[in-house]
Amino acid sequence: MTTDNFVIVGAGLAGAKGAEALRDQGFDGQIVLVGKETHLPYERPPLSKDYLAGRATQDSFTVHPSSWYSDQRVDLRLDTSVTAIDRFAHQVTLSDGSTVDYAKLLLATGSSPRTLSIGGAEAAHYLRTVEDADRIKPLLGEDTRVVVIGAGWIGLEVTAAARQAGASVTVLEFLELPLLRVLGPEVAAVFAELHREHGVDLRFNVRSEEIIVVDGRVTGVRLSGGEVIPADAVVVGIGAGPNTDLASAAGLDVDNGVLVDSGLRSSDPDIYAVGDIANAEHPILGRRVRVEHWANAAGQPATAAAAMLGKDSVYDELPYFYTDQYDLGMEYVGYAEPGGYDQVVFRGNVVGREFIAFWLAGGKVLAGMNVNVWDVVDSVKGLIRSGRVVDVARLGDVDVPLESV
Repeated sequence: MTTDNFVIVGAGLAGAKGAEALRDQGFDGQIVLVGKETHLPYERPPLSKDYLAGRATQDSFTVHPSSWYSDQRVDLRLDTSVTAIDRFAHQVTLSDGSTVDYAKLLLATGSSPRTLSIGGAEAAHYLRTVEDADRIKPLLGEDTRVVVIGAGWIGLEVTAAARQAGASVTVLEFLELPLLRVLGPEVAAVFAELHREHGVDLRFNVRSEEIIVVDGRVTGVRLSGGEVIPADAVVVGIGAGPNTDLASAAGLDVDNGVLVDSGLRSSDPDIYAVGDIANAEHPILGRRVRVEHWANAAGQPATAAAAMLGKDSVYDELPYFYTDQYDLGMEYVGYAEPGGYDQVVFRGNVVGREFIAFWLAGGKVLAGMNVNVWDVVDSVKGLIRSGRVVDVARLGDVDVPLESV
C-alpha cells in the first residue's frame, strides 16, 4: 500500500473541494480524484437557475480550470467510476478494472434523482447534470406546454425558468402546497402565490398516473382521476436519494446516507464522507442531519481533510440553502423539521415578499429564511446558535436589531 495516497470518489463540487482542502492544509502526498462524468468538477445549483435560463455558461460554475489539477498534482480521472472498495486491502477498483491503493478515502458520491414508476416514465426529463440541462433547455421556449411533476426546489426553479422563457407550465404536486415538507404551510403559501402570479397552473393533491406518448412524442400527463394535462415536455423533480451503494457494499454503516461523526469519519476510521451522502452528527443541532445542498458540498470537505490529516476537526456549520425564482431571492439557514416547531414569526412585508420568517420551538429560533432581505444570515445564525428564548414581539419588529431580540 502507498501510505501517502489519498483517494476521493466523486468529482463534483465536494470532491474538488476535498482535493483543494488537502493541498491548502499541507498534504503533499498523491491525490487521486475519480469522477464518472466527462466534465471538470462543477457546481450544480446554476443548472436549474442561470444556466437553464441561458444567463450563465458552464465555465462560470466550473470549480477549477484543468490547469489547477495539474498544478496541484491532483490525478483527475474523469469518465471513470469506482466499482468496489476493499477496506482490508485499502484499495479501490475502477471501472476499467485497475486498482488504486489508499491510505485515506473520501466519499463524495452525491445523490441521484428519484424516478417515476408510471407508464411513459421513460419520456420524462430529470435535472442533475449539464447534459440533463442541455436536453431540457430547448424545451422551454415560446408556445411549449411543460408539465413539472413535483413542487420541490428543483421543480419550482425549472418552472420559473420555463415561464421566463415563455412556456406555459402546469405543476403537479401530491401534497397541498409546494415545499410543504421543507417550509411548512405558513411559508409554503408564499411560493404558491409567487408562481400563481407568474401564470403557473398549480395542481395540488394530485397524482400522475401516466405520461402519454404518441409516435415518440409526449402529448400529456394522465392524472389518477382520469384528467389529461396537455404537455409537450415533462420534467420530474420528486427528490433525490444518496448514492450509497458503494458504501453499503463495502460494509460501512449506512442509514439515509453514510453515517459519519462530526468530523465526517465513517464507521471505518480511514474512510470519510461529505456532501449529499453524509448523514452527520451535528454538535449544535444535537442530532444527525443529511443535507442535499451546495453549502455542505462546499464546506464539509475542509473539515474532512483536516480529520484525514489527523487534526481535531468538527463540522458545525448550520444547514444553508438558497433559491432564485423570478424576482424572489431567498436564503434559509438552520433546521426546522416538519412537526418540530410550534410557531412561525414573520418580520417585514410578506405580501410584498420582502421579509424574514423564523421557525421557533419553545421560544428558541430553529431556522430563519430571508426573502429579498440581505446581509442578515450571520445575525440569524447567531440567534440559532445562542439557543436562547427570544422576545417574539421584538423578533417580528423590523425596527429592532436582530441582535437585540
